[in-house]
Amino acid sequence: MHDPMNDDEDEWAGILTPAERDAVCARIDSWAERTLAEGGALVAVDRQQGGDPVTGAPRWYLRLAGDEKEFVTVWLTLRQRTLWHETQFMPAPEVNVEATWQYLLKRNADLLGMAFALGHEDAIYLVGRVPTARVGDTELDRIIGASLAYTDECFPTAMSIGYEGRYRRRPPNAR
Repeated sequence: MHDPMNDDEDEWAGILTPAERDAVCARIDSWAERTLAEGGALVAVDRQQGGDPVTGAPRWYLRLAGDEKEFVTVWLTLRQRTLWHETQFMPAPEVNVEATWQYLLKRNADLLGMAFALGHEDAIYLVGRVPTARVGDTELDRIIGASLAYTDECFPTAMSIGYEGRYRRRPPNAR
């Protein structure tokens, strides 16, 4: 039943047909090729057909040049109804674990379309998903831009808390 209070409900409906899946893959491939050619933050793209080890879904690895981290990698995984995106933000904190999580969970309120989450080996990830109907240049630019911006904004503080006394910021001339 359609909920008039949720106008984008239809975006989430239905599992992709093979033709729809191919069309979404082509949009992502085309965007990645153009964006890589522009010479901005995106420095490498690798697409793996069946790259997701659990579902066998297509996966893209997008490597970005960062400020606070030398490289930020965003993984895009095409699922049945959504494009899942994740960025390994930092390894599991070694000290001040509770304070690290408190900082990141408070920052979640400021993030658009993604959130900090606990991932493999207790590493911290930035994760999100969008309906496949929204996958296009604008949404892919938003995902990549937000992943890079949130990493650059939050990484130094999170690492300073979780690796107190061991983490040193990158010198400005290293960027």
